[in-house]
Amino acid sequence: MNNFFNSTSTVPEYVGSSEIGDTIGMCIPSVDAMLLDELHVSTRTYSVIGILSSRTGAGPQIMAMDEAVKATNTEVLDIELPRDTKGGAGHGVLILIGGSDPSDVRQAINVALDNLSRTFGDVYNTPAGHLELQFTASASGAVHTAFGAPLGKAYGLICGAPSGIGVVMADTAIKTAGVDVLSFASPGHGTSFSNEGIVHISGDSGAVRQAVMAGRAVGLKLLGQLAGTEPKNDFPSYIK
Repeated sequence: MNNFFNSTSTVPEYVGSSEIGDTIGMCIPSVDAMLLDELHVSTRTYSVIGILSSRTGAGPQIMAMDEAVKATNTEVLDIELPRDTKGGAGHGVLILIGGSDPSDVRQAINVALDNLSRTFGDVYNTPAGHLELQFTASASGAVHTAFGAPLGKAYGLICGAPSGIGVVMADTAIKTAGVDVLSFASPGHGTSFSNEGIVHISGDSGAVRQAVMAGRAVGLKLLGQLAGTEPKNDFPSYIK
């Protein structure tokens, strides 16, 4: 459940926060130029910087921000995936966006926060590991920056932890439908040494959706065998 305190906060940079993924959104209306030089962002065009930062999730926050930049006059500047998950198998996230007007940046942060209950819909947790599935029919700046997804094309993320489950999920997904494989991330290649196997795919919208659903089906069975219990999602699935 989202947990916002905008009306009572006395911190001017604070935009909102959510218990989902321990996620906080902030806005710097006029970022210091020296700091901007050290943030490794792709451009110095913007003086207004928005920040979405979390302890768990990463993929859901990135997908939520992908929708946010589509709906606002903002641009994704940088995305980093820290090794975190509060001791679990995956990542947290740091997303930086830029804009010319603080109201645009604040709106984007709020749109992203509001989307978390949807993008966490296909995250399945057990004490033994987790699964994450994401899908968009039209990739925008966030998934392009984070995962190299072609702009405007359908994109899917299929993740399993421990990482071996992710390997099987990826194989099943790719065999199920004709999709393009953008990359496969493993503990030593493409993640911050997290215990995850993650395939990023693109292509026709129907094929990508079908591949993601096939990966999810086998992942749920495997993780259920490992955990001895059925993996559960905390929010309704949006990939159907």
